[in-house]
Amino acid sequence: MTSMDMPLSSLQHAASLDGLLASAGDLLASRQRTLRGEAQCSGVGLHTGEDVTMRLLPAAADTGVVFVRTDLKNGARSIKARWDHVVDTQLCTVIGNDHGGRVATIEHLMAAVRAAEIDNIIIEIDGPEVPAMDGSSDAFVFLIDMVGVQEQNALRREIEVLKPVEVNHEGKRAAIMPAPDSRFSVDISFETELIKTQRYDFTLSHKGFKNEISRARTFGFFEDVEKMTKLGFMRGGSLDNAIVIKDEKIMNGEGLRFDNEFVRHKLLDAIGDMALGGVPIRGHFIGSRTGHSMNNKLLCALFADETAWREIDTQAKQCCEPALLAAS
Repeated sequence: MTSMDMPLSSLQHAASLDGLLASAGDLLASRQRTLRGEAQCSGVGLHTGEDVTMRLLPAAADTGVVFVRTDLKNGARSIKARWDHVVDTQLCTVIGNDHGGRVATIEHLMAAVRAAEIDNIIIEIDGPEVPAMDGSSDAFVFLIDMVGVQEQNALRREIEVLKPVEVNHEGKRAAIMPAPDSRFSVDISFETELIKTQRYDFTLSHKGFKNEISRARTFGFFEDVEKMTKLGFMRGGSLDNAIVIKDEKIMNGEGLRFDNEFVRHKLLDAIGDMALGGVPIRGHFIGSRTGHSMNNKLLCALFADETAWREIDTQAKQCCEPALLAAS
């Protein structure tokens, strides 16, 4: 029997049941979440070249995402992962505090945390940079899945985008539009025949991120490596943690993981950078040739316009004043 053949009472019952199931799903998703246990990894920093050990720890409700530099003292140790704590965006996203504490290359980890819908987590790290692992988010997704995630007795809050906000600079564009969920549309353009123009559209979910985005690695050009090293970047870079392009060829023995791995990685970066909103942002991110700097400029522009967003809790849908988030 098709839906057209069903009696009205049956259709109404089915609709009612669907509504109850949807409400139950909303209720489940409305609670804040943290890790169920502890996880640890070690590796080298992509840019600093320093060996680093990092621990992911559960955190109390309303903690947010907080990095703790265990090798530093006093006020320099704790750094909240927020857009207004970003201190550098050259080739990676760096957060810092007023006491000189800094943590670099947080975007791949932040993307994994955001995709897993983790609201509260303490990230202990004994050096200045998140370990590169294989240049993607794959290892961080594995760690989170290994220990699991648990709900907490507190309502999740979200930022709802109310009107379009856009920033442009030298042919680069980053924008956020109202949308019922978290969506990302990214396009890139390079002269090399290996990349050319690529575009990817993605609606954020943990499963989708794991399958489509998390394994996409950072990339660079062989001729730029020496120049970047002199500037203090890529000191820990290798074919184990980055795709390297030379003379229109991929130097990595395994080749690409996806035909369009380059744009998928740029989208991964955007997810990580936009996770610095303090709480999840519900809206459609659109990036054209965007990067860490443009992504942060977009967050700054969004939160500077109090008519462009509001904070809500995901169960009661009660609005919070923008000033409360800015002051937290």
